Amino acid sequence: MQNFLKINDNDNVVVALNTIPAGESISVESQDGVKTVTALEEIPAGHKMALTDIAEGGAVIKYGYSIGNAKEAIKEGAWIHTHNVKTGLGDLLEYTYEPVTVEEKTTEDATFMGFNRPDGKVGVRNEIWVIPTVGCVNNVATAIAKQANAFVKGSVDEVIAFPHPYGCSQMGDDQENTRKILADLINHPNAGGVLVLGLGCENSNIDVLKPYIGDYDEKRVKFIVSQECEDEIAESVEAIKELIDYAAGFEREPVSVSKLVIGMKCGGSDGLSGITANPLVGRFSDLLISKGGTTILTEVPEMFGAETILMNRCANEELFNKTVDLINDFKNYFKSHNQTIYENPSPGNKKGGISTLEDKSLGCTQKSGSALVKGVLAYGETVKTPGLNLLSAPGNDLVAATALAAAGAHIVLFTTGRGTPFASPVPTMKISTNSRLANKKSNWIDFNAGVLVEGNNWNEETEKFFNYVVEVASGKKVCSEEAGFHDFAIFKQGVTL
Repeated sequence: MQNFLKINDNDNVVVALNTIPAGESISVESQDGVKTVTALEEIPAGHKMALTDIAEGGAVIKYGYSIGNAKEAIKEGAWIHTHNVKTGLGDLLEYTYEPVTVEEKTTEDATFMGFNRPDGKVGVRNEIWVIPTVGCVNNVATAIAKQANAFVKGSVDEVIAFPHPYGCSQMGDDQENTRKILADLINHPNAGGVLVLGLGCENSNIDVLKPYIGDYDEKRVKFIVSQECEDEIAESVEAIKELIDYAAGFEREPVSVSKLVIGMKCGGSDGLSGITANPLVGRFSDLLISKGGTTILTEVPEMFGAETILMNRCANEELFNKTVDLINDFKNYFKSHNQTIYENPSPGNKKGGISTLEDKSLGCTQKSGSALVKGVLAYGETVKTPGLNLLSAPGNDLVAATALAAAGAHIVLFTTGRGTPFASPVPTMKISTNSRLANKKSNWIDFNAGVLVEGNNWNEETEKFFNYVVEVASGKKVCSEEAGFHDFAIFKQGVTL
């Protein structure tokens, strides 16, 4: 295994795969032949080293694109990071649609073992969900789920409560977002049955929420208003017994992977995120789409600096305009709160080797693969078009992963270089960017993409990864599920009364 990687022929940096000691020389292929570069200082693993002198203000090129400009003159062999490179991004930009040609491939269908629902949807889990309309009944919901799990039987996996602090004392779009997300989860096919638990006096009470839910099967969805019950826990457990009886009638059966909807998210990124795990997920996305399936990419602030790549892959100009709005609406959200648009990489990102938002975004968008963008979704909107979709949601891991589930994702693929144990309402698979993390946190990590810089074959690992996702869709639990983790977070944007 070599100690560095030059990602694109046009790059003027390499990424250290292992720490390069000061004084060590590396040989790099270039258009002019092989060039020898000596490290002027220690280059930490995941970080960048200059392949040539870069003048003050000059572009630092990685992935074949600028990731920022030199704050000062940078010598060949120097360590490049936040101390000597800054973002080259501005605020709101004007965009021009310059569509690229993308070959849309079709590959042989595959199947997974899923649950066919009467409404034509398919689930990869057969769970009973307890969804509170308001934070006031969170503890009640948790107590109900705990008691009701004693009655689980047959194909039913478990009873899960999804507490949250919202549903009342919210204004405008905030309250609207809460209602949309709750309704989306109530209608999610991974839930074989749903108990909607209300308090009674909240803004988003059950009667208000029902129009957002739309038509529903009374055998699958039941409602309890706590203020109208003598013992809301006892009555809820009885209702869940009926839901379990109903859901236990479903059995896994072969289903085309064209029915799968997979969310894609990254967090705790490092210098290998855009080199191993994110491109692997991108290859998976392309493969699933070639079989008629659907993927969803979100975390809009981590598209800043790489947004034109996605814009030019939009299938038509209408989608291009929606993507422009997706980007600019989020920039205006930052500006309306007097926040700097481009102050994004976290301390963990920087420690792992990410220097600017462009650096982070160009790595992040690798998850989208090379497919055309076929849909652009507002926050709380559910996916309608097969293929690659873009979803409006922030970078926050819990909020974005919940948004993916609400949009219809059966599973969330979460790439990480630092590691995290969190989950979401649907199976949340952790893909490590490096083997060190995978070996250290085997209780968090489900798949190790770090082997891709250790000599493993990309095509073989892509096939292995695809098959693993099919296994999870067929019932194999991911680490966070084994641990009993089921997180849920709604995007909070406005005033709380």
